[in-house]
Amino acid sequence: MSEPTYRYGRATPRRPDDPTQRMNPIPSDKPPSRINAGRLWAGGLGTAVVVALVVVVGVLLVRGVLHIAVLAPQGEGAYGTANTTTYAISAGVLALLATALLHILLLAMPRPMQFFYWICALVTAVAVLLPFTLMANLDAQVATAGINLVAGICLMTVLGSIGASAVNSDYQR
Repeated sequence: MSEPTYRYGRATPRRPDDPTQRMNPIPSDKPPSRINAGRLWAGGLGTAVVVALVVVVGVLLVRGVLHIAVLAPQGEGAYGTANTTTYAISAGVLALLATALLHILLLAMPRPMQFFYWICALVTAVAVLLPFTLMANLDAQVATAGINLVAGICLMTVLGSIGASAVNSDYQR
């Protein structure tokens, strides 16, 4: 004699197993991609533009509003000289180098974002301390260190969030 079956609630019909779901997928010659490189590099390019503009805005604030002679003598105006352009372009190039570093870290490291944030924080610390090793007025040194700090934080936060979003969601850490 069979045991009685009790049904509580709504019964769910059971479908027969689908034989195609048990089949192994067709093997691919290349491993599945976990990084959306296009998104990462587009974000890196955007970050480069933003960081360069942060430097320009910082120089305009320091020279034009605070009247501190940074990167050029005081008589050169709010923008300064070609040194300002070089400073901004260098910051943008550094952002692109940081994108390349992030791409390598995403491909090779077990906790890529943690390494990226530490590397960016330490490079930013060097950039903040560097003006104090040069011969300049203290106010120009502090202003340059402040611009470097804001640009470094901008690069780290913007590119860090882009790097996290460039990892495909199906990748399990």
